[in-house]
Amino acid sequence: MARNPKHDILFEPIKIGPKTMKNRFYQVPHCIGAGSEKPGTQAGHRGMKAEGGWGACCTEYCSISPEADDCHRVSARIWDEGDVINLRYMNDSLHKHGALGGVELWYGGSHAPCMESRAISYGPTSQASEFEYLTYCHEADLDDIKHLQNLYVEAAKRSVQAGFDIVYVYGAHSYLPLQFLSKYYNHRTDGYGGSFENRARFWVETLEKVKAAVGHEAAIATRFAVDTLYGSDGIEALDEGIKFVELVDSKGLLDLWDLNVGDIAEWGEDAGPSRFYKAGHQRSWTDDCKKAAKVPVLGVSRETSPDDMAARIREGRLDILGFARPSIADPFIPKKIEEGRYEDIRECIGCNVCISRWEIGGPPMICTQNATANEEYRRGWHPEKFAKTKDSCSVLVVGAGPAGMECARVLGERGYDVHLREADAEIGGRIRKVVKYPGLAEWGRVAIYRQLQLQKLKNVEVHTGIGKMTAEDVLNYGADKVVLATGSHWATDGLNFVTHAPVEGIDASLPHICTPEQILMQNKPVGDNVLVVDCDGYFTGVSIAEYLADRGKHVKILSPLKGVAPYTHFTLEAPNLHRMMYEKKIHELTSHWLTKVEPGKATAYYLFRDGYKRNLAPKTGELPRRAGTDVVEVPFDTLVVCTARVPNDSLYRELAKRKDEWEKRDIQAIYQAGDCFAPGLIAQAVFEGHRIAREFESSNPQRAQPWIRERQVWGHETYPKISDRETVG
Repeated sequence: MARNPKHDILFEPIKIGPKTMKNRFYQVPHCIGAGSEKPGTQAGHRGMKAEGGWGACCTEYCSISPEADDCHRVSARIWDEGDVINLRYMNDSLHKHGALGGVELWYGGSHAPCMESRAISYGPTSQASEFEYLTYCHEADLDDIKHLQNLYVEAAKRSVQAGFDIVYVYGAHSYLPLQFLSKYYNHRTDGYGGSFENRARFWVETLEKVKAAVGHEAAIATRFAVDTLYGSDGIEALDEGIKFVELVDSKGLLDLWDLNVGDIAEWGEDAGPSRFYKAGHQRSWTDDCKKAAKVPVLGVSRETSPDDMAARIREGRLDILGFARPSIADPFIPKKIEEGRYEDIRECIGCNVCISRWEIGGPPMICTQNATANEEYRRGWHPEKFAKTKDSCSVLVVGAGPAGMECARVLGERGYDVHLREADAEIGGRIRKVVKYPGLAEWGRVAIYRQLQLQKLKNVEVHTGIGKMTAEDVLNYGADKVVLATGSHWATDGLNFVTHAPVEGIDASLPHICTPEQILMQNKPVGDNVLVVDCDGYFTGVSIAEYLADRGKHVKILSPLKGVAPYTHFTLEAPNLHRMMYEKKIHELTSHWLTKVEPGKATAYYLFRDGYKRNLAPKTGELPRRAGTDVVEVPFDTLVVCTARVPNDSLYRELAKRKDEWEKRDIQAIYQAGDCFAPGLIAQAVFEGHRIAREFESSNPQRAQPWIRERQVWGHETYPKISDRETVG
């Protein structure tokens, strides 16, 4: 099937300085946890996108010096020849498929914690970071400025040696060049401070030097936040944003603008989570700067619709489409559009779980939609190719939530005879509940994509509305193997991580106590004054609170955590979530936990009221303070319980008791996937369903197979032993 002609514009080549990009699909710099220390993972992930048709793919931000060390987070580095060798491997994987490679040269200034290198970063003014804890930079003098600019030049030269086609001087997200440009950071009174022209000087001079050094071999780009959203204290698009674009272009210093908005402290305004921002949300800021630019402009907007992509270019709002999260969710977007396979596009849901791993610092990136993301090298998984099984066995998958849908899909792709059975009338499992929360409708794409793919597989039967299967049903079904993906539910008795026990008085069968499922799916009545009890720390507690506030309820959240929904800090939702809570008058009581619940009243205690150090020994005849002698009473009409997710594993437990019957019923094995095995992120449930299906022929798919680990090996000639090195006593 050919692509729709209205999308032809997406496949027109475009010249970027001395390079030509084959189409308009550009994977902007984004982090995956590989850096230059895991060259196989780095090349495997970016190279998969090149195979999928992308015209250019970039590294994550790439440090140019030990003075720009971002540990605990993982960035790429181009400090020396070893980094050149490792990153060249990535570019080889791109060039093989005709894609360009881009490198985003990064110096953090006041935002470089340097936890590994223990170096001190330089900036325009000595000041503390508003993003990193206890991180200060040193105010650069004129010699330091020359040193900094030379770091960019030398890194650019190494980048060309590594095979990069596009070299960035990265200034967005409030990093060093923008720190010089912005009045918020730059308080200098010399030739690099004060007036706009003086504040722009560092960035302009750096671009001049980098272009002189490598501009004949590589395209020169910069990432620029046209509006830092700080008002007049920072950069504003219609003032210094446009002025800077015009200034740089008047000097002919750039081949490509990569425009965005926001800063680093709240960079969710750039990588906007779908809860608050839909596709294209940055265009109102970047449009005017695009009109002022004289070279090609790209911008990110989490586009997933080919029609919207083509419209951005046709309307002159962008020349090149920048993608990060959509390229993770589906590395083959360009090929699928080119081949007219629109229904096969696995659309990003904007949950930002991918970003959460970088924010946590260190773990490899994951994706809710694409279980193969970052597994291309270490597990050898291809998002579009599946090893066909030689085993003709039939598989029963019980439960069509995220894990069950994905497991059935991958088993079907591999050629198994699959029966997917769902108790409810629709597939989707917990996704059907999540999409009812404010702002989370796009998360429904998890179910929509899999439903479309399952419908195309002739060897997969999907049966819905069958009611809950019993152990006898499973044993009699006639399948050779069984995967149980029966999900989990919110505890109805207040089971929690604080005490690992229920809470006295909590019973969701009572009229004044509800679980989120009872409200969303059963329409259980809710009173005017609501207390949400949240031990989860992610989206559920705050989402059910907003859901009820939107219906006119007065809502308070009680949590033993030190803040409401702390995981949303990592997904970049937290700042706007707290603004939402303020605007909708959702109150909070944190660092408290419950002793008991009575109709209309919850009794709670402050978790840290046991003295200045922990002492659990009670005096004679007294309860320990930690058990609740300092209490508050919180009134409510309805209490909503989000304290723990409980695996729906009763079916497996019953089957396990009858294991001696499996062989008699010709059942070879029974496995569990997703929340019924261990509750977790939706991304983890999808991953487990996928992994079990990929490893179905292993001796025990319940346990993950080893993956390729990239590691330094002690004693290797490249890494001298301590005894071979000089030491200072």
